[in-house]
Amino acid sequence: MSTKLEQLKQMTDVVADTGDIEAIKLYKPQDATTNPSLLLKAAQLPQYKNLLDQCIVAAKKEGGSSDQQLKYASDHLAVAIGCEILKVVPGRISTEVDARLSFDTNASIDKAHHLIDLYQQNGIDKSRVLIKLASTWEGIRAAEKLEKEGINCNLTLLFGFNQAAACADAGVFLISPFVGRILDWYKASTGQDYTAETDPGVLSVRHIYNYYKQHDFKTVVMGASFRNTGEIEALAGCDRLTISPQLLKELDEDSGTLERKLSADNTGDAIAKLNDTESSFRFGMNDDAMATEKLAEGIRNFAKDQVKLEDQLKELANA
Repeated sequence: MSTKLEQLKQMTDVVADTGDIEAIKLYKPQDATTNPSLLLKAAQLPQYKNLLDQCIVAAKKEGGSSDQQLKYASDHLAVAIGCEILKVVPGRISTEVDARLSFDTNASIDKAHHLIDLYQQNGIDKSRVLIKLASTWEGIRAAEKLEKEGINCNLTLLFGFNQAAACADAGVFLISPFVGRILDWYKASTGQDYTAETDPGVLSVRHIYNYYKQHDFKTVVMGASFRNTGEIEALAGCDRLTISPQLLKELDEDSGTLERKLSADNTGDAIAKLNDTESSFRFGMNDDAMATEKLAEGIRNFAKDQVKLEDQLKELANA
C-alpha cells in the first residue's frame, strides 16, 4: 500500500517548507518555500558555507553603505539557496521580502524587483519564483502591483478571513494561511485541546478554500505552519500544502488510508462575498484578536531572524 505522503500527492501539490536540499531531494516535493527563519537555519549548514562567502563578495560589488551591503548579501543568499533548490524541484521557489518592509508598499516592490533581478542574473525565469510578502494591507497592495507586472506572489503570515478575501480581490497568485499558529493561539487563549476536526487552524483554511471555490477565485490556497500530521490529513485535497521535513517523514512512514477532505465540488453552505476597503480591512483585523496578534508576532520574529542572519553575514565579512 502507498504511504500517506504518496496518497497526498495524488490530491494536493506537496511543497517542502525548508531550505535543506537533502530533505527536498528525499521527499521530492513539487515546490519549496523559504523564509528568514529557514534561511537562518540553512546558513548554519556546512554545505552552504561557500554560498555565504560568495554572497558577501557579490553584495560588496553592488556598493552602498555597509548596512546596505548586508541587506544585499542576505538577498543574494536567499536567491543562491533558491537556485540550489530549483535544481531539485520541478516547480517554484518562494523567496521572502524583508519583514521589516511589511508596512511599506513601495519598498516591498523595490525589494521584490531586486530579488527577481538576482534570479534572472542566475538564469532563473520569474515564472519559477514566488515573492513572499506579509499579508498586511501594504503587502497586499504591493502584491497587486507585482502581479500586474507578471511577478507572482505568495502572501504569507495569513491568519484571518479579511486577509484571505483581500488577497483574492487583489489577484494574488497564492496565499499561505498558517494553520499551526492559529491552533497555538486558541490553545493558549482557551486552555482547550482540539482534534484535527475541531482545530481552528484547519477550520480557517477549509473556510477560505470553500470561499475561493464558491466565488471562482483563482488564488491558490496553500496551508502552512503545521503542528502535526493530523492537521495535514484534515486538509487533504487543498490546492497545496507546505510541510516541514519532519512531518513529511512521518507521512512517508505511514501506510494508512488517507481520505480526501477538501474538494471544489463540495464546498458546503454558501459564503457571502466580502469586499473590503482599507478601513473595513483594518477594522476587520482589529476585530480579530487572533489574526492581529499572530500577524504582529510573525512579522516581529521574521524581522529578528533577518537581523540575526545579517549579523552572521557581518561576522563573515569582517573575518
